[in-house]
Amino acid sequence: MNIHEYQAKDLFSSYGIPVPEGQVVSSAAEAEETALRFAGPCVLKAQIHAGGRGKGGGIRLVKTPEEARAAADRLLGNPLITPQTGPRGLPVNRLLVERVVGIDREYYLSITLDRTTGRYCLIASEAGGVDIEETAAGSPEKIHRQLIDPAIGLRSFQARRMALALGLDGKLGESCVRLMLALYRCFIEKDCSLVEVNPLVLTTDGAILAMDAKVTFDDNALFRHPEEQQLFDHSQLDPLEVRAGKFDIAYIKMDGNIGCLVNGAGLAMATLDMLQECGGPPANFLDVGGGASREKIAEAFRIILQDRAVEGVFVNIFGGIMRCDIVANGIIDAAGDGSCNLPIVVRMAGSHVDEGKRLLVASNLNVTCVDSLGEGAARIVERLG
Repeated sequence: MNIHEYQAKDLFSSYGIPVPEGQVVSSAAEAEETALRFAGPCVLKAQIHAGGRGKGGGIRLVKTPEEARAAADRLLGNPLITPQTGPRGLPVNRLLVERVVGIDREYYLSITLDRTTGRYCLIASEAGGVDIEETAAGSPEKIHRQLIDPAIGLRSFQARRMALALGLDGKLGESCVRLMLALYRCFIEKDCSLVEVNPLVLTTDGAILAMDAKVTFDDNALFRHPEEQQLFDHSQLDPLEVRAGKFDIAYIKMDGNIGCLVNGAGLAMATLDMLQECGGPPANFLDVGGGASREKIAEAFRIILQDRAVEGVFVNIFGGIMRCDIVANGIIDAAGDGSCNLPIVVRMAGSHVDEGKRLLVASNLNVTCVDSLGEGAARIVERLG
């Protein structure tokens, strides 16, 4: 689960991590008032669940309250398109207005899971800022990593080693060490999958400051953090994703025209890959899980049909715990409710598969049953061609 930058900075502050002075606003008038109170140049930062905001015009430097009002008026209520949002962008409902800080140097700092070793990893670089991805690809020697033993956690000597790798020693180095240790406490205590500061800056007056903040919580641990669950901004999701979440359906909107209904995350990923191989862009990732009921299958199919970009549906089911006849009945329920005439290709294997196919054939839907994933992907692409 992602949260906005201003929420992440509030969380950082509660752990003693220094952040710039700022105020979140939701109107142009509030932005003007905040800039007037700061009495100097300010930065307006669009609050969306995506990076690359600067490249998309979502970060504006203003020198006067009037400029702050004008910039806020252009940003608020409109979608912001960045390299990470896709062509539709994400809605900007809030801005973070911050006092301008003099920056001497920029760094990168994060903690995440290294899946190769199964351990958390502290990552730092002396080349922070908007092009950190390019730095990692072109100059990997500038990326420093410290694996963390889960039994003892991040130790002071490890954080000090990383600070020295950034060229920070003396009092600055110790400030950086305290920040790293606090960031790790936040990461562990809040069950995060990622905490990122990009950039971490050395200001012109000699302070270490988290200029930006990104926090992602582990969805599987959210039951332990009801207060963090309240931070999620549903406006950053497609309405169909919100509806799917209410029924515990894993759904992600994509930009293609082939709706996908699959059971199992791994099978769903393989299905998307196969469609792409056959030249058919998927409209969604949808995993109904391993033991979905007839009602859940029907709701998943209705969600797919509500996407106006969908021109055909590919159903790929391996019936183990979930029986194929239950899947067939769910599809028939949903398609019948909406008088669906779209082409539907169904590949099913496993428990009660013959009964499932019989139900679909007898349903009078525009359905084709196949026996393999490759055949199914090729058939739905062919039918839409």
